Amino acid sequence: MAIIVQKYGGTSIGTVEKISHVADKIIVEKNNNNDIVVVVSAMDGETNRLLDLAKKINPEVNGRELDVLISTGEQVTISLLALTLIKKGYDAISLTGSQAGIVTNTVFNKARIESINNSIIKNYLNNGKIVIVAGFQGVTVDGDITTLGRGGSDTSAVAISVALDAKECQIFTDVDGVYTTDPRISPGAKKIDHITSEEMLELSSQGSKVLQPRAVEFAGKYDVGIRVLSTFADGTGTLISKENEQEMEKAIISGIAFNEDEAQLTIRGVPDQPGIASLILGPIAECNIEVDMIVQNVGEDGLANFTFTVPRNDYKEAKKSLLKSAKNFNAKKVIGNDKIVKISMVGVGMRTHAGIASKMFSVLASNNINISMISTSEIKISIVTDENNLDTAVNVLHKAFELDK
Repeated sequence: MAIIVQKYGGTSIGTVEKISHVADKIIVEKNNNNDIVVVVSAMDGETNRLLDLAKKINPEVNGRELDVLISTGEQVTISLLALTLIKKGYDAISLTGSQAGIVTNTVFNKARIESINNSIIKNYLNNGKIVIVAGFQGVTVDGDITTLGRGGSDTSAVAISVALDAKECQIFTDVDGVYTTDPRISPGAKKIDHITSEEMLELSSQGSKVLQPRAVEFAGKYDVGIRVLSTFADGTGTLISKENEQEMEKAIISGIAFNEDEAQLTIRGVPDQPGIASLILGPIAECNIEVDMIVQNVGEDGLANFTFTVPRNDYKEAKKSLLKSAKNFNAKKVIGNDKIVKISMVGVGMRTHAGIASKMFSVLASNNINISMISTSEIKISIVTDENNLDTAVNVLHKAFELDK
């Protein structure tokens, strides 16, 4: 008997009627003689509602108490889904992250899973139960509730799949697979049948909202196949695996991702000396702020300009840190821009094809789109531009690289 892990997001379980529909899908898989573990998110909009309540009390809220609050959203859905399955005649049990044996580190709001006691879930499966686990959460060794950050239910599902050696991790959402880009931006976007975990990790990291990057990273590391499927329509979805069986036929570019949740900061006129980057970014890291793209330019006067991007929500705090650094270095100026977008083209085909970057820049230039930052890797090219250029840039690149075909 194979173990199947299914994950359902907030849009899939946003109403009692949708929960009943999800229960029917679970029953179909159970009747195929599989052991089923289901990971669920909070109902659509519930996490935001709880966050808004907390911010009305304290606009700067974070840490332990916030995790205690927002973890309750998943607790509601696991119970409602278990009750629905029981009503339909199937033996089900709901488990919080703590009850499921999911142990994390102590970083509140952005915790990482350290271990899972798989014997807990296996014992319930051996007794014939459908196990419903709260995604997005775990517990520290001291018993404190933690959450895994936005999209953390994906990571919960993949981690449980690894712990149980599941046959497949099925991620059900409101789309029927992974597309070459966001269909809401580009009507010509096409569904991808099979993509490598390496490519999917880049797309997720660069802004694709289908899967949380940490979930894809986890799956690639432990060679777990993920299938992205629609909750509301039948189909084979998109398979994400370590290797692509159709590698020889793959397009040069697999997809275009974008991230509107970024901001750009620049400190001008800092000394060009060893360790300066560490002195600038160290205090920002201590604020638990992730830095993405980094560019350093050195002038003839021996002074450097240092530019980097951070999540837009962290913009004010990062700028505050940078202003302190500017005083320490007698820097000339600190400037910022929280109206930018990062656009990334991803594809393993880049490894064997030259001229991708020059073509990308040429297409953008011909459409009068200015680039303020560039970052490349073996299978990715990212640029930063004004957020007003988003729709045009994505569509012209999508067409130029024939992703619409």
